[in-house]
Amino acid sequence: MNRLLLISVFLLLSQRLAAQNVILIYADDLGYAELGSYGQKKIKTPHLDQLAAQGLRLTQFYTGTPVCAPSRANLMTGLHAGHAQIRDNYGLLPYQENVNEPGSFPLKAGTATLGSLFKTAGYATAAIGKWGLGNHDNSGDPQKLGFDYFYGYYDQRQAHNYYPTHLWENGKWDTLRNHPMEVHPKDKTVSESGAYRGKDYAIDKMTEKAVRFIQSNKDRPFFLYFPITLPHGVLQEPTSGIDAYVKLFNEKPSGKDPITPYPKASYAAMVSYMDQQVGVIQNLLKELRLDQNTIVIFTSDNGTAANVDRDFFNSTGGLRGVKQDVYEGGIREPFIIKWPGKIAQGKTSDYPVVTYDLMATFADLLQVKAPKNDGISVLDLFKGSLPVAKRGFLYWEYPSKGGQLAIRIGNLKGVKTNIQKNKAAAWQIYDLSKDPGESNDIASSHPELPHAFDAIVKKEHTSPLRPEWDIFKSKKESTEN
Repeated sequence: MNRLLLISVFLLLSQRLAAQNVILIYADDLGYAELGSYGQKKIKTPHLDQLAAQGLRLTQFYTGTPVCAPSRANLMTGLHAGHAQIRDNYGLLPYQENVNEPGSFPLKAGTATLGSLFKTAGYATAAIGKWGLGNHDNSGDPQKLGFDYFYGYYDQRQAHNYYPTHLWENGKWDTLRNHPMEVHPKDKTVSESGAYRGKDYAIDKMTEKAVRFIQSNKDRPFFLYFPITLPHGVLQEPTSGIDAYVKLFNEKPSGKDPITPYPKASYAAMVSYMDQQVGVIQNLLKELRLDQNTIVIFTSDNGTAANVDRDFFNSTGGLRGVKQDVYEGGIREPFIIKWPGKIAQGKTSDYPVVTYDLMATFADLLQVKAPKNDGISVLDLFKGSLPVAKRGFLYWEYPSKGGQLAIRIGNLKGVKTNIQKNKAAAWQIYDLSKDPGESNDIASSHPELPHAFDAIVKKEHTSPLRPEWDIFKSKKESTEN
């Protein structure tokens, strides 16, 4: 009996040592070049720079859609924007404090997610941060879609406020020590100091819960999806960190932002605070002796937002476009992966990878069958060689800003804009190997490509669940049909 017990313990330990924990940190509205490891000169991100030095940095990683809710749907389901259930953000500002919080469109019941993939493989699973794919009282509840634990914002509109009156924990209201505030005030004059601050910073609460989840599951495989909301939206920096940037930038009160007199310093402080949370997680892994057995991934949901002084920070690194654009500045993201023992330190790769590849990749890692998805496994790339599967094309569509399409085949990328006004709009074509800033349209040199792009759209675009998400129909047509 004792011998059998010892064998069982040995098998359990062997399984535990063989399994790789996975932590996926998902930033919000972070520009491609806003980390030191991606060329940033003004914002300090030492922990993420160290992560990049210890792992692999992708220079051509893409999100699936250039805004938050659909990009999260692409990530969670492995489906591109032509097949995804969610194609755009849902609900309108201002955010209203109430129990229902209807600011996110729910995924359907039974939808396969990264959470369900890991849970089926025997992992403890948690989503901590901004969900944006449903609420606790409908089919989009993360706990109904593979996650054992949830803490944070269900409603993406609520996530505009870093000092909310509450966050959610497994469907229950967690009261915070903050007063109600409208962070999109009609009065645009600069407020008195502290009017848009409270006692509990949402990021601190989320990191606290992430730490607790890791500690509670240190003896079993776990998957932590950590969609931290920094540096998204409203410029509410934490109580510490801004003074150093005000001094560094020699910034004077601008009077341009109703939330903060120092928008540049506030933004930089928020990015640096995000970096500090990565440091908390990294230090915890070392403390628990999990750092050699945990894959840590960092990326972002879409490009930098319009309210950021992107010229001052060089947020896009010279790429064209921002959030809500299918040009490179709206969809190309930083991507760092540290995998001890598998990835050589300080490596970079320019192989194109997209967020919806992660479903197939994680299924490959777990050695389980992936649900139907639009990606390819890039596990071999993470191990140091090119993927076995051939990359055919990358596909994007986005219904806002007039309707947009983008397709990448090799180094050539086609972009089509203002489709709803002009259904016969011409394809713009760019050679990203020579022109990553998409400034030189070479469509006249490739008369065959528009036909190929059109054929891909015809095959890949499916009717969305909501008519206003159809890239080919104007908002008026959508409401009439």
